Amino acid sequence: MQNRPTVLDRFLSYVRLDTQSTWPSSTRPSTPGQIVLLRQLVAELQGLGLRDVELDDGGIVMATLPSNLPEPSSGRRPVVGFVAHVDTSPEYSGSGVNPQLVRDYQGGDIVLDERLGVVIREDENPHLLTYRGHDIVTTDGTTLLGADDKAGVAEIMDLLTRLVDDPTIPHAEIRVAFTPDEEIGRGVDTFDVERFGVDAAYTVDGTGLGIIEDETFSADGATIEIEGRAIHTAIAYGRMVNALQVAAALIEAWPADERPETTRGREGFVYFYQLEGTTTKALLRALVRDFDPADLERRGQRLLALCNEVERRFPGSSIKVVIEEQYRNMKQILDEHPHVVELACEAMRRAGIEPKLDAVRGGTDGSRLTFMGVPTPNLFNGCHNYHSPTEHVSVQVMNRAVDALVELVQLWSEPRSESSL
Repeated sequence: MQNRPTVLDRFLSYVRLDTQSTWPSSTRPSTPGQIVLLRQLVAELQGLGLRDVELDDGGIVMATLPSNLPEPSSGRRPVVGFVAHVDTSPEYSGSGVNPQLVRDYQGGDIVLDERLGVVIREDENPHLLTYRGHDIVTTDGTTLLGADDKAGVAEIMDLLTRLVDDPTIPHAEIRVAFTPDEEIGRGVDTFDVERFGVDAAYTVDGTGLGIIEDETFSADGATIEIEGRAIHTAIAYGRMVNALQVAAALIEAWPADERPETTRGREGFVYFYQLEGTTTKALLRALVRDFDPADLERRGQRLLALCNEVERRFPGSSIKVVIEEQYRNMKQILDEHPHVVELACEAMRRAGIEPKLDAVRGGTDGSRLTFMGVPTPNLFNGCHNYHSPTEHVSVQVMNRAVDALVELVQLWSEPRSESSL
């Protein structure tokens, strides 16, 4: 067995690379830093001896670990895939990430930057009560960490390393894919499902220990173009229509109890996340979210109606709205393939982890892959407080995630009836 990097070694290497995605962008990936990491992964996969290692024109890396099952068994087993994304959120800086390792955490708050007041507070993060004795990777308080989803990338790479180094672990053919631009909803825009060639897959992009997400939001994106009327402020009385003021009125008019910061559980929302413009023209972007597609449709119609109402309040203004589908709740499809989630639950139990089914208030590459014909629930990677400077991950939980993946590939290698595939 070679002296391989650990899951922590890989993770620290990955997070130091700036792979933040950005919108809008006409390139794929949207930022050059993602290509740097994707090329590094190609080299690492080749170093492990995987086959069919390829970085395609869309910025997606795919590779194959061949089956080690004796013939003819290998030809009758389904192919399973694992997917993670390399980009980090554009919501907070991912440049100059300086990871910190809190060894043997013994409880209490974790102060990241006293001057800036950036603290991981124990009372806001109850999972820390179970992390006594863990080694926790944090930021220095000035950037996000990138555990979303570089923890998942590192865990998939560590899974492959374990399987390559220990041929006694039985597994059928395994395919892996690393995608760019997931955070801006473009992760699988060019994903070739036929080339991936799997019966089912799992994204490793979840949260705490044991979480299996088999349900996501249904999601649309709204682009709102507002036109005003400019004139010199000296003679603006009764004549100027400020497009930025119209945008502000629209944001303010949306119900305060239907926003991300005031909703939880299965409650939907509209999130106005970007505004740019001048008096003459403003561009406002929003996310529309609900678990039920019918509720999503109704929420979108209410947003359209509100735009019409605000337009009437500002004579001389013009508001144009385009609502586009982003992804849909994958549960309706996953329920048709219950074995995919059941095997993940059993794998965790075999690894000594209590599985917890959950609905994620967001989406994954798997949301879209599921509707593209590849049932793809989401598995935990250990990340907490993603998209923020208090993002952190336990090294021990990352290793437990790999343990669960090792059990999962073995379960997929076991014979089962054709009807369950």
